[in-house]
Amino acid sequence: MTSLHLSPAPRFLADALPGARVRDALLVLGGVVALSILGQVAIPLPFTPVPLTLATGVVILMGAALGPTRASLSLGLHLIIGMLGAPVFAGHASGWAFASFGYLIGYIPAALLVGTLARRHADRSVWGTVGISVVGSATIYSFGVAWLVTFLGIDLAAALAIGVIPFLVGDAIKAAAAAALLPATWKAITRFSAQGAAPTRTDGYRPQPWESAR
Repeated sequence: MTSLHLSPAPRFLADALPGARVRDALLVLGGVVALSILGQVAIPLPFTPVPLTLATGVVILMGAALGPTRASLSLGLHLIIGMLGAPVFAGHASGWAFASFGYLIGYIPAALLVGTLARRHADRSVWGTVGISVVGSATIYSFGVAWLVTFLGIDLAAALAIGVIPFLVGDAIKAAAAAALLPATWKAITRFSAQGAAPTRTDGYRPQPWESAR
């Protein structure tokens, strides 16, 4: 009889990598580095103190790919490093006394929500990925707008005008990119795993793609 070694199905893209503790530590640190680098791709806009960046898209991808725990740890570490003076925020900013700081706070709960939804396989379909992108962006905006109201002393309408509306088109593009990338990556992983799947047993059991034969 064919014996099978059953492994749990990967819940997040990062779980497809080998290892455990070392992998998780490297992924957390890698998230800090990735956000610090890609966050510097910023376009200042003359009508708002909030720059246009790739950071929100990176946060959503981190939440989906790393899961809520690893992504939030990575983003929390990134926030702490920047508050301590390292120029890791957009435009090589650091500290906390600037208009877009609220968005940085919002990255952490956004990643938690996106990762939680990804755990339920929301990132394995196009529309599911669009949905988690909307949830993640809305969470980031809620913290960013609240900070703008407090830090700049403006009303809610003004905060929405300078902190949300100018970025909606860009967010739609990021959501479309995530919707193209994440489900396709999952399909590729499943297809690759299936190539090494165990043979069908004589008792009719059909092993899953993530199960390996011994």
